[in-house]
Amino acid sequence: MKKTLRILCFGDLVGDPGKAMFDKWSSYLKDKHEADTIIVNGENMSKNGRGIHPNDVEFLRERNVSAITSGNHVWAHKKIGQCLQDEDSILLRPANYPSSCPGRGYRIFTIEGIAVAVVSLQGRVFMREDLDCPFKTIDSLLMFLKYRTKIILIDFHAEASSEKKMLGLHLDGQVSCVYGTHTHVQTGDERILPGGTGYITDIGCAGANNSAIGMTKESVMFRFLTQMPSTFKVEKNGEMAMNLLLVEIDVETGKTRHIERIEVIDPEISKTFEEE
Repeated sequence: MKKTLRILCFGDLVGDPGKAMFDKWSSYLKDKHEADTIIVNGENMSKNGRGIHPNDVEFLRERNVSAITSGNHVWAHKKIGQCLQDEDSILLRPANYPSSCPGRGYRIFTIEGIAVAVVSLQGRVFMREDLDCPFKTIDSLLMFLKYRTKIILIDFHAEASSEKKMLGLHLDGQVSCVYGTHTHVQTGDERILPGGTGYITDIGCAGANNSAIGMTKESVMFRFLTQMPSTFKVEKNGEMAMNLLLVEIDVETGKTRHIERIEVIDPEISKTFEEE
């Protein structure tokens, strides 16, 4: 049996640029870092950068992604409800949404006979405060998951760095890794906490580098300057960046042995969209 598992966790893929970056680089990165599997946050994969379509789920399944985490935009497409409910769905919605919502907030899969659990959670600070408490939700869920595996990864889709950090400290020694998504900006605070849990506040995103978290600066700047509503548009020009996290986990203990943030810059991929 393997002594460690190496897992690549990709930040939010934003629109077609994020999807193209993943398509071009994910297989290479998996081979380069000798990763055993891939987890992706896919809630911004749609062409408009908001939500995920069933076709996007199939796109990631075909590329051997083991789990797709999400967040506050998971419900943007009406058809996604059925996709979430499919028995073998790799797409997760945040676990702290009401139990009556379609789908599940966790997935358990195996790598060479080793069980791995992935949990999708959403924060409440500066977001939807009417959701169930993410701290209490994961405490309850762990009572079940710990009977299945020691290897547990949490994607905490949250706005406030303080909320993310507190969840990491709250779960230190209980799970393998807590990593943040949602802000689309990769932070430089990756570490192994005292109890052996890997942690980073946000793993970033995949999309245009010189943009407003993947959207054109013009469409976002209008709202800042006028305080009026505006429709954000996915930036498809210029160099693209893709952020991800490598986590190496001890199979016997479930603790993180190594954590490393990764960034790929691609100045050429935007040419794919020049004819659009």
